Amino acid sequence: MSRVEAAIAAAEAEGRGVLIGYLPAGFPDRETSIEAAVALAENGADIIELGPPYSDPVMDGEVIQQATQQVLAQGFRLADLFPTIKAITERIDIPVVVMTYWNPVIQYGVDRYADDLLAAGGAGLITPDITPEAATEWIAASKRTGLDRIFLAAPTSTEERLKMIVDNSTGFVYTVSTMGITGERAQLDAAARTLVGRLRQYGPLRACVGIGISTPEQIAGVLEYADGAIVGTALVRSLRDNGVEGLAATTRALAAGKPRPRA
Repeated sequence: MSRVEAAIAAAEAEGRGVLIGYLPAGFPDRETSIEAAVALAENGADIIELGPPYSDPVMDGEVIQQATQQVLAQGFRLADLFPTIKAITERIDIPVVVMTYWNPVIQYGVDRYADDLLAAGGAGLITPDITPEAATEWIAASKRTGLDRIFLAAPTSTEERLKMIVDNSTGFVYTVSTMGITGERAQLDAAARTLVGRLRQYGPLRACVGIGISTPEQIAGVLEYADGAIVGTALVRSLRDNGVEGLAATTRALAAGKPRPRA
């Protein structure tokens, strides 16, 4: 069992799902980003999702795009990611996964990236823009290192695609709640519940829902049918506007949605 799977299983044993918190690596600066990640862990997040800045973040909404562009402008580069992860994992005991577009991994070298992530204490990769059939090299590196490979499933995915995703994912499947970019939404698309049900037809898996989740009530609703809820924009906004203390308070408020039992 991987560290990510163990975190989800531990929450399940307590009768709840997990809260996964996303932050851009290096935002608003490298040292503060480390403190922010620690604050997530200390205030109710079960897994941390760290996003290295990228010049063309096609999946990210305005708040996260602005944050990552600021980080890039400040000179944060891929080589800074692994020391940042190490500084975080030395202080917390929950898994840290990296949400990365695929081009930086290719440029860095897939095996080198996997080895450096493992050495830094990272637990795996979420790869939003690569599919299992195109990820042969990463799947091999993941099996060699024990890092989780977390692929995305969308409401528009075919049954054949969903089966392939379930067969090749470890840790959990990132289940997209609705079509579009990240950001806060007043209501979540009911397609997320349907999608999780479709995924479960193809074998045992952990499904965590992301995109548009921003309130404790939405987290509680998601955890009625999924194993985890992923929150990004609300946390990044809180860190931007109110610093690490504000982020800690927001995380505690969001974590209040976790105890609701799943059906």
